[in-house]
Amino acid sequence: MGRACRYGVRVRTTARGGTAVWLVVLAMVQTAGFLAVWRGALHVEVGQWIDTVALTGNRIGQDHIDEPVDHILNAMSVVSLLAATGVIGFIALIRGRIALAVTATMLIAGANVTTQLLKYGLTRPDYGIDPERVYVGNSLPSGHTTVAASVAVALVLVLPRRVRALGAFIGAGYAAVAGVATLSAGWHRPSDAVAAFLVVGVWAALAGLLLLVTQREQAQIESADAHRVAAAVLGIGGLLAIVACGIALAWLVDLRAVPPDQLARRPLFVGYAGSAAGIAGTMGVVMALVLVAVHRVVPRYQG
Repeated sequence: MGRACRYGVRVRTTARGGTAVWLVVLAMVQTAGFLAVWRGALHVEVGQWIDTVALTGNRIGQDHIDEPVDHILNAMSVVSLLAATGVIGFIALIRGRIALAVTATMLIAGANVTTQLLKYGLTRPDYGIDPERVYVGNSLPSGHTTVAASVAVALVLVLPRRVRALGAFIGAGYAAVAGVATLSAGWHRPSDAVAAFLVVGVWAALAGLLLLVTQREQAQIESADAHRVAAAVLGIGGLLAIVACGIALAWLVDLRAVPPDQLARRPLFVGYAGSAAGIAGTMGVVMALVLVAVHRVVPRYQG
C-alpha cells in the first residue's frame, strides 16, 4: 500500500512538472508573438501600412453595423468588468475553489493592467502613413479586447467541466467579435486586438502555473476532461483563419506604394476582411491552448 501511494505521488508530481513546462513554453511563445506583433506593426513601415489599410477599409458597410458595434463596445466599462469579475469569482467560490477564485481574478486584473501599462509605455514612430491619427499615438494593445478576452478565459477556468467546452466556444466568439468590433468602429487597428489576445494568453499561462502550485493532493487528472475535440476545432479553425489572413495581407503588400486612402474598394476590403480573420483566428488559438491544459490546472478532487 505504501509503495502504491508513493508511486501515485510520483506520477502526480511528474504530471505537474510536465504541465508546468508546457505552461512556461506557452507563456514564452505568446510573449514572443506579442513582441513580433509589436515590432512588425509599430516599427516596420509596411506593418503600419497594412494596419492603416485595414482600418481605412472599415468604412465598407459601416452604416449597416454601426449600431450593433456600438452596443458591443459600450457594454464594456469598468463597472461591467468589475461585475463580470465578481460573477466569475462567485462561480469558483460556490464550487469550493478559493484558489481558483483568486487566480481568475488575478488573471483579469493582471491582463488589463498590463495592457494599460503597455499602451501608455510603448511608442509608435510616425512614418507619414496615417496622418489623420498621428497625434493619437500608440493604441496597442486594445483595452476593450483585453477586457473581453480576459473575462472569457477566466470564465472557462471556473466553469464546471461539463459546460467548459461550451463556455470556451461562447467566450472565444464573444472576444473575437469584440476585437473585430474595435476595428469596425475605427477605435483600434487589427494589431491592437491581436496583441491584446496574446497578453491574455500569457496571463492565462501564468494563472495556470499558480493553480499548479496551489493544487491539493486529492487532485485527480482525468483524460475524459481534456476537451480534445473542442480544442482541436478552435485551434484548427483559428489556424486556418490566420492562414487566410496571411494570404490576404501577402496579396495586399504588392500595393504598398499606394497611400491607404487612395486604394480602391477591393484592396481595402481584402485588408479589412483579412485582418478580421486574423483577429478571430488568434482568439481561437489562444482559447484552444487554454482548453488543452485546463483539465490539468483545474482537476477533479476526491471527496
